[in-house]
Amino acid sequence: MRRREFIAGLGSVAASPVAATAQPRPVPVVGFIASDTIEASTIVLQALREGLAKFGYVEGRNVIIEYRFSGNGTDRLAAMVADLVAHQAAVIVAGSTSAALAAKSATTTVPVVFGTAANPVEAGLVASLNRPGGNLTGFSSINAELLAKRLELLHECLPAAAVVAALVNTANPALAEAQLKDLMQAAPLLGVGIRILHASTEDDLEAAFSKFSQLQAGALAIAVDTFFNNRLRQLGGLALSHRVPAIYQNREFAAAGGLMSYGGNLANQFRLMGEYAGRILNGEKPADLPVQRSVKVDLILNLKTANAFGIAIPERLLARADEVIE
Repeated sequence: MRRREFIAGLGSVAASPVAATAQPRPVPVVGFIASDTIEASTIVLQALREGLAKFGYVEGRNVIIEYRFSGNGTDRLAAMVADLVAHQAAVIVAGSTSAALAAKSATTTVPVVFGTAANPVEAGLVASLNRPGGNLTGFSSINAELLAKRLELLHECLPAAAVVAALVNTANPALAEAQLKDLMQAAPLLGVGIRILHASTEDDLEAAFSKFSQLQAGALAIAVDTFFNNRLRQLGGLALSHRVPAIYQNREFAAAGGLMSYGGNLANQFRLMGEYAGRILNGEKPADLPVQRSVKVDLILNLKTANAFGIAIPERLLARADEVIE
């Protein structure tokens, strides 16, 4: 529900004798901004609403949520944040690192609750995790540092794969290099060789999957990156059509055809973000709310993809899965 429609619906209340003597409390606006699409955000938005409801805020009843999606791009984020500020948002919820950085650049007064897979201090979002200061706080998920664990899971599922490819975004070198360092340290312990594939544009993705067979690799581990996060269905579809056994962090990747996913539970993180937004609406200051780690991690296996590829997933791995897609 848009803000204008919601306020218009309050007109009949204002006409009553009681309302004439006691002005209704202004309905707060929560701004939500993300660098993906609304179709890709259904689950996390429901979790966000659940978090808000825990502190008494129900959309359409006593809170308005203004949604902004940049559609898998970042160039429009600054204008979208400015629009939310113009709508007098009482708090902005930023669903990615790029959205949070855009919010930080746009306002020093409107509280911002962010969700990120990056280190919030290193990313420049806050000065300290325990005492963030300023107008930003939020949650970081366990994801970027799990690439070595994803390699281990691929090896457990496909022990005969002597070589594994890693897909990284060269346009984000700091994040890519940190993950590759962990991967290169883990690979010798598993007896696995690593080959690197690069992608930073739409065309690069198709080219990378086409090149996979030339590397004589048995599986693919995808490094965490916002560019990849915004193309989960495309990545899953490419992995399926090119018959590449692949792992990434998000469930949506596995649901779209990827063999497996292992990473932070995004729904849980957004639920916590909603709780922080509710607490801020109730008067708490973001500077006093510590940045927290969302530690819930899920393993999702796509048995349908495994069967299509002729892969027999070990029973011990199936038993540890949080979800098996059949």
